[in-house]
Amino acid sequence: MRISLGWLGLFAGLVVGLVAGVTPASAAIAFDDWLNGLRRDALARGIAPATFDAALSGVRPNPRIIELDRRQPEFTQTFWTYLDQRISSQRVSRGQALLEQHRPLLEAVHRRYGVPPRFLVAFWGLESNFGDFTGDHRLFSSLATLAHDGRRGAFFREQLLAALELVERGDIPARATASWAGAMGQPQFMPTTYRDFAVDFDGSGRRDLWGSLADVFASSANYLTKAGWDPAYTWGREVRISPGFDYAVTGLDNRRSLLTWQQLGVRQADGSDLPAADIAGSVIFPGGAGRGPAFVVYGNFHTIMAWNRSILYAVSVGHLADRLAGDGPLRTPRPAQAETPLSRREVMEIQRRLVDLGYDTGGVDGLVGQNTRSAIRSFQQQAALPADGFPTLDLLERLRTATASP
Repeated sequence: MRISLGWLGLFAGLVVGLVAGVTPASAAIAFDDWLNGLRRDALARGIAPATFDAALSGVRPNPRIIELDRRQPEFTQTFWTYLDQRISSQRVSRGQALLEQHRPLLEAVHRRYGVPPRFLVAFWGLESNFGDFTGDHRLFSSLATLAHDGRRGAFFREQLLAALELVERGDIPARATASWAGAMGQPQFMPTTYRDFAVDFDGSGRRDLWGSLADVFASSANYLTKAGWDPAYTWGREVRISPGFDYAVTGLDNRRSLLTWQQLGVRQADGSDLPAADIAGSVIFPGGAGRGPAFVVYGNFHTIMAWNRSILYAVSVGHLADRLAGDGPLRTPRPAQAETPLSRREVMEIQRRLVDLGYDTGGVDGLVGQNTRSAIRSFQQQAALPADGFPTLDLLERLRTATASP
């Protein structure tokens, strides 16, 4: 799900409310009264009354949308489950065929924006299965439901107003369909992203993210370029960690040169030395230490996360792009036992108990962001555990013991 760059911080900060058992103020407002207020705001922004009515006439809150919002896969799946559901031999084979089929167009986009074709096809494959599924929910019903719900009300209210602007300028129809969260077209752009970054690459006079692959690829590349894509480098690579490695120096907030990582015991996945390149990177364990692979990731990994804030998603994009270029599966073996994912409620308990112990998690919201990972890492260091910053059931039990009443 693509969100405009200026809204990333707001998006992260607004994930509170009903999940924590608090009823947001906007959810207490009757929907019809709320819709009337939205209409006033839309007209004040220059939206024609006919446009508003065409898009929102008859729209009612949809309980199914709220249900889907409460169980997003980035928070309820393990690393291997998440990866398996997104990268298969069939998807790799099809992606490689489409990469060749659309090579001239992709290279033209590459020359204009600097984003390699394999990454554009990887995003395309993960977002809509190469255009097969762009969502079957009514766009304005979904956005109105989420904006009125209030858990992320300000964010989705702005998305709704942006979608009305897109209807006004003729980019999308008033009865457009989208994902449950309002992501549109083959690249699954949120309305503000569509408004601010979509381009008319085929010169049709309309930015069409459903039917024009030229617009799809160029809009994706334009967004990534504006988010900071560096054409000189890739996203990262799988690495091997030497025994005795200090996990406390890992995480996206710890960047070091490849030479420094080499000195600290990091090697390429095949055991060879890291490249002798003048680039800084971070070492991450998206599945936790001992439960999955390690990666050294570069600036473009952060750019991928501007597209979707999930570390699992960003690794999937990078790995799929590598597979499309001919690389094989990850080298790290899977755990012998099946992994148990944490629920959002359990993540919230981890955060609460860390806060009780004096650690700053950046909030108790059930989201494992950088503040939460840093707090976990600090607790792990104090408890003489591998400080990978990763939340697990074992960690939760440790925290329950540490915060138990004497």
